[in-house]
Amino acid sequence: MAPTVATTNDAKPVANGAAAKQNARKRFQDVFPRIRDELVDHVKSLKMPEDAVEYFAKNLDYNVPHGKLNRGMSVTDSAEILLGRPLSEDEYFRTAVLGWCVELLQAMFLVADDMMDSSITRRGQDCWYRLSGVGTIAINDAFLLEGAIYFLLKKHFRSDAYYVDLLELFHDTTLQTEIGQLIDLLTAPEDHVDLKRFSLDKHQLIVIYKTAYYSFYLPVALAMRFAGITDAASYDLAARILVPLGEYFQVQDDYLDCYGTPEQIGKIGTDIVDNKCSWLVNVAIANATPEDRAVLDANYGRKDAEAEQRVKAVYEKLGVKARYEQYEEDSYKRICTLIEQIPAEPASTGELKREVFYSFLHKIYRRSK
Repeated sequence: MAPTVATTNDAKPVANGAAAKQNARKRFQDVFPRIRDELVDHVKSLKMPEDAVEYFAKNLDYNVPHGKLNRGMSVTDSAEILLGRPLSEDEYFRTAVLGWCVELLQAMFLVADDMMDSSITRRGQDCWYRLSGVGTIAINDAFLLEGAIYFLLKKHFRSDAYYVDLLELFHDTTLQTEIGQLIDLLTAPEDHVDLKRFSLDKHQLIVIYKTAYYSFYLPVALAMRFAGITDAASYDLAARILVPLGEYFQVQDDYLDCYGTPEQIGKIGTDIVDNKCSWLVNVAIANATPEDRAVLDANYGRKDAEAEQRVKAVYEKLGVKARYEQYEEDSYKRICTLIEQIPAEPASTGELKREVFYSFLHKIYRRSK
């Protein structure tokens, strides 16, 4: 059973029902065609040839709007919670632009990551680089997705006092994520398996930089800027909550890569064959007998389905599933305790609110996709 959340009203899960969630998603999705057209029209205005304009549009349509959209929608949701009232149409559009900028950043990372990992599917469809006529052009396509962020920020926020803060958030978060990716690639190159490089500490460092900042801190920090929060202490407190939340999310992702189905997670899990420094293998290493370790050393990171199954057999023997379930419960309780550091009744509108963080937590707690 799920642990009981704290008894304050702030701590209750945000549960508006399936219909409300579907409506919120549709409202957010309805903004995408407008910003997509702004981007395509900008490329047209540069007198680019028709085939380049069509290719750019296809890049946007294929890679940006088909994910879960949790990161982007969290900007609008968090802004509304922080302001303590429904957003006006203009406010909603502007926060949705920020949300779609996060989704563009996500798309950029995924296009590049899939190439580096030689992945097959993403979000239930072939990876972009695998499409006919794309191939290594996907490297440039990732750059285009990133550049689109700064076009949109300039177009919609250049006259706002917090414009530079938005630029810094995206630049800083992008660098943090790329540093995390670098650590990951150096720790676990596909062509050289060496489990001595792995550890739970190294895994934690990778996931904090590679996932937590852009997936959790960035959307909330953007909403905080929009809501007029300027004091550094609030951003520090948000990071102290959201970084562990992002770490928990990535451990879930590692678990689902191994135990989730393609229908659930929208891709074929490849962490074992790709020699990924995942939470599961690090837990196995930490608890392995010499015989177990020999099996892991001989089979982890091999492009071989039977070798993959031998690794999974070690996971089963060592009870990795049960260890994950305990980790999830412990993480949930620890994050709830961190959230309780925020006053239950903020002194004024525009200050941090517990509900922002509980809404994140309950979107991912015990998720299956």
